[in-house]
Amino acid sequence: MMSNTKPILPPAMLGILGGGQLGRMFAAAAKNMGYGVTVLDPDNHAPAADFADVHLCKSFTDPAALQYMAEHCAAITTEFENVNADSMRWLAAQGIPVSPSGDCVAIAQDRIAEKTFIRDAGLDVAPFLAVKNAASLEGDLSAYLPGILKTARLGYDGKGQVRVKTAEEARFAHAEMKHQPCVLEKMMPLAAEVSVIVTRTRAGEVASFPVAENEHVNGILDVSIVPARVDNAVAERARAMAMQLAEKLDYIGVMAVEFFVLDGGELVINEMAPRPHNSGHYTLDATLTSQFEQQVRAMCGLYPGKPDLLKPTVMVNLLGDVWGEDGSEPRWEVLMTAPNTKLHLYGKKQARPGRKMGHYNVLAETAQDALEQANAIKETL
Repeated sequence: MMSNTKPILPPAMLGILGGGQLGRMFAAAAKNMGYGVTVLDPDNHAPAADFADVHLCKSFTDPAALQYMAEHCAAITTEFENVNADSMRWLAAQGIPVSPSGDCVAIAQDRIAEKTFIRDAGLDVAPFLAVKNAASLEGDLSAYLPGILKTARLGYDGKGQVRVKTAEEARFAHAEMKHQPCVLEKMMPLAAEVSVIVTRTRAGEVASFPVAENEHVNGILDVSIVPARVDNAVAERARAMAMQLAEKLDYIGVMAVEFFVLDGGELVINEMAPRPHNSGHYTLDATLTSQFEQQVRAMCGLYPGKPDLLKPTVMVNLLGDVWGEDGSEPRWEVLMTAPNTKLHLYGKKQARPGRKMGHYNVLAETAQDALEQANAIKETL
């Protein structure tokens, strides 16, 4: 059912907090749909600025920049969760539709708040202990060991995480982290890791993309395989859990929910990201609607586009490690001469090890065919 709220239509100006590659792909989608784009990001070379009508090169708390967005933008979103949640709340208080809400972003910014919310919503998470200070680790920790100690805030791509086997190791790791708030999470017997990208509108309309199976290297996403190589029942349960979480949050926008698939086929939620996600980049080429078009549609009060998968697809991240030490480019001809492969570069000026520089999608008749070709390309770049 369509919302009674009047939709925001082109050529309205849309605002985004953050100008990285997710902001760049959002801006490209919005421009293709006929909207204007204002980007707020303190980086002079923000990748999203290449596609923006206006680049406010200021901090996320700059009063003049926020006032400009309040006066010129018909709706505002974000491309990453470490933006200032209070800035989002202030913009919403000016009467601007802001999605997701600052409250949702604040939950995703703090692992203690996030895991507590998910558990209280009736959804499964791995056993975890909120470590608010050194005293939190003085009791019996056997229910959480062996485990992973994760900083409560500002952790991503494997940063701020330490594996610990004993209580002594947990206490030492916490001291090394300067006793900042953390969660101690029990390591689970994993069969796979999967993710679901879900879209929810103000009217409560919900759509979810096909489940992606994700493989990580050094804590950074390496490959996403779609459809995921899990039972249909597991995939449908993941989609249902992601949509349930979006509804419990009263979430508006695009959200990624990452899951651990346990050896017995059970699902536990690892974390959520209040934005489009690396594991959803396959949607740029392989679904009727991309996750970035969905982001535009949700913030503008439009009905979600169809998320149907056109072809089995494998997405491969391109990190700065693929570039030469002298900055020389990879062998792009390997990608450019494959007619079923799509290259996406993020416009970043400097390649560094571990830095996400781009990705490519391989579309094939089966996920296995796509994976074999993707791996062959990876070895020759």
